Amino acid sequence: MRPLTEQDIRNAFINCSKGEAKRLAVPRDLGERPWDDLDFLGWRDPGAPDRSYLVTERAGRLVGVALRFPSSQRGFLHRSMCSLCLTTHPGNGVSLMTARKAGAAGREGNSVGVYMCTDLACPLYIRGRKVPEGGGRFEESLTPEQQIARMMDNLSAFLDKLHA
Repeated sequence: MRPLTEQDIRNAFINCSKGEAKRLAVPRDLGERPWDDLDFLGWRDPGAPDRSYLVTERAGRLVGVALRFPSSQRGFLHRSMCSLCLTTHPGNGVSLMTARKAGAAGREGNSVGVYMCTDLACPLYIRGRKVPEGGGRFEESLTPEQQIARMMDNLSAFLDKLHA
């Protein structure tokens, strides 16, 4: 992914108003992000524990999505798998992230959900740049490039539902 600026990020959101996009917390360490290892930029809002954001490129343009997830989740004995990167995590490592749909459907309160790594570090898990605490990745016959393509297909399927 190419390095993004704060303005790039704020202009990318499809499921919130311009005012909401202007007020959301953008990471302050954009210059330090491992852009070559990212297929999307994901981060949690430090001021709102139930909010996260994701920005990716689709068809040559940036697409940003505001996500929500429950602040209270299941216990640490339970393992869950991210439906994007297929990394397993114990306890709160995977969350049901919900996104308000784009346009009129979203204004009416319609949303779509997907189980994702709570820290939104899927690209780093696939590349082995980050190891899930107490979780893991299954050994696969797919190459890392094929796993990345699958992750992006899974993300695209989720993003497509925001417009349906």
